[in-house]
Amino acid sequence: MNDDIEQIRALVTGVEAAMEAKDAELLLSRYTADAVTFDLAPPLRHVGPEVHDVEGREKWFSTFDGPVYYKVTDLEITAGEDVAFCHGLNRMASTPDGAPEGFTLWFRMTTGLRKENGSWRISHEHTSTPFYMDGSFRAATDLTPPSST
Repeated sequence: MNDDIEQIRALVTGVEAAMEAKDAELLLSRYTADAVTFDLAPPLRHVGPEVHDVEGREKWFSTFDGPVYYKVTDLEITAGEDVAFCHGLNRMASTPDGAPEGFTLWFRMTTGLRKENGSWRISHEHTSTPFYMDGSFRAATDLTPPSST
């Protein structure tokens, strides 16, 4: 079971290198063919082929000037024989192309995984930012976890 935990940790944190390299194929290779994701960007849900849209991901990467820094933190993993889930807090930072300065965004991640042919792959991923409950409904993109300060 410890080997499964380490394989899952490597799979989930492997996104860091793929994001920094802007390697869409490597990034999307983590997912099952029938994966479902609930991403930060619209629409509300991406299914199967939409998840594996290399061209769309490359287009998104091209909107940043330089690398996209991405760090998975506070990762907690629970694994069974062929199904697992994990959650963590993720930090993304970059500079949009043509912008005078960069941004840093913390967001939440919950991931469901399935073991297929002896390898772990992501079958479900949900990322989100909280929103302010003060009636403004603004995304709370200014939040940072206490351990990051």
